[in-house]
Amino acid sequence: MLAGDGKKKIGTLAGRRRRNVRILMSLAAVAVLAAGGTTLVLTQRGTATAAQEAPATSAQPAPVTATPQVVPLSGNAPMPSPQALSAALAPVVANPALGVFTGSVADAQTGTVLWSQNPDTPMTPASTTKILTATAAMLALPQDHRVATRVVQGSRPGELVLIGEGDPTLTAQPAGEPSYYAGSPRIADLVEQIRRADVPVDSIVVDTGAYAGPTMAQGWFPADVAAGYIAPTEPVMIDGARIKPFEDESPRSSTPALDAGRVLAQTLGVDPARVSLGQAESGAAPVASVLSAPLRDRLGQMIRGSDNVLAEAIAREIAVAKNAEPSFAGATAAIGQTLYETGFGLDGLTLHDGSGLSVDNRIPARLLTEALTAAAGDAKPQLRPMLDYLPVAGATGTLSGRYASGDRAGAGWVRAKTGTLSVASALTGYVVDVDGRVLTFTLMSNDRPPEASRPALDAVASTLRLCGCR
Repeated sequence: MLAGDGKKKIGTLAGRRRRNVRILMSLAAVAVLAAGGTTLVLTQRGTATAAQEAPATSAQPAPVTATPQVVPLSGNAPMPSPQALSAALAPVVANPALGVFTGSVADAQTGTVLWSQNPDTPMTPASTTKILTATAAMLALPQDHRVATRVVQGSRPGELVLIGEGDPTLTAQPAGEPSYYAGSPRIADLVEQIRRADVPVDSIVVDTGAYAGPTMAQGWFPADVAAGYIAPTEPVMIDGARIKPFEDESPRSSTPALDAGRVLAQTLGVDPARVSLGQAESGAAPVASVLSAPLRDRLGQMIRGSDNVLAEAIAREIAVAKNAEPSFAGATAAIGQTLYETGFGLDGLTLHDGSGLSVDNRIPARLLTEALTAAAGDAKPQLRPMLDYLPVAGATGTLSGRYASGDRAGAGWVRAKTGTLSVASALTGYVVDVDGRVLTFTLMSNDRPPEASRPALDAVASTLRLCGCR
């Protein structure tokens, strides 16, 4: 099941951007010298007078001060005409590469729907599901919400219990070294606290009781674990259960919680064979604890990198906040409940996970566009940070490899969440058109492979950018 959203090109493009920065700095230095008007006069040594030996220079120009800034768009930019927009979109949405296609476009400022095609039809959304997970999380939880990973005394001397409460970002990287998830807590910090507590340890029990139900969702494929798209959903992991901790689509562990316990044991000098699954006793004495990064940071990581493991963990945070069972069923019900309570219509919505990896999920384009329009408007200000989480076309996250060559019209102007499965592609986000008007949109293609449908979706978004549809 293809679910990578084109992320493998990020490293190459990032390196290219770094080289470009150095080139631009060199060009800037040349420009400064040219602007100074400095002229070097060569004289024959030993025969020139002192006055002749002085280099001739032109008058010093006035200094130039760079004032880069980000300024708000004008609220008076003209709204596209629905008729003109429909005419502009007609040829690109007729592309057979889109397969079964639905979509909607709205004016971000007013919420007015400007164009749509079967917007209420339930479609396989792929990773655009994360927009609903993020929306529900931002509505149900404070932005500084953190998740703990704890160590407590076991039932006998020498036994410690590692209790996962839902943070997959715990890292085994040493203190001071970078980790896959910026701001992640560290095994090293737990170990330091355990040693300071001076408690004996000869075995580790891992308590996974914070989650309930199956560890794999309906519509997932077991092969996706080895492919690096997902791991069994357990409440404690190391680096998102990646076997290669710095590789995005690294193969994942099939036993992430036990692996976390084994890493803790090894760091403490305990035989990893002395690690088992179990349960902490009620009221067990605390020994050590660490906290995840704030929710705001983890949401950004989830959306920019389309991180499935992180999405499932955040979905369960929503379940806990809504007093639902911390399982796939409870998490998806809690997402729906949160959306419904805040005024979103749920007709056509079917969720089996919070990440979008399930091929059995269904979301209508209308609902995704409503979520983005709510984030761009004033009615739900707690959703506004989502606009900053979205990848930038041709530059960041899962859009870094798209709009980078060929169709460049949307580069830098389109910001959107991607979604990719073997026969489903989607794009939902916003774009600033040539008149300076912000449009929110959702574009969904089913029954076509991504190598065909993704360029066709990009062309539709580029049309939204270029259309001065008045």
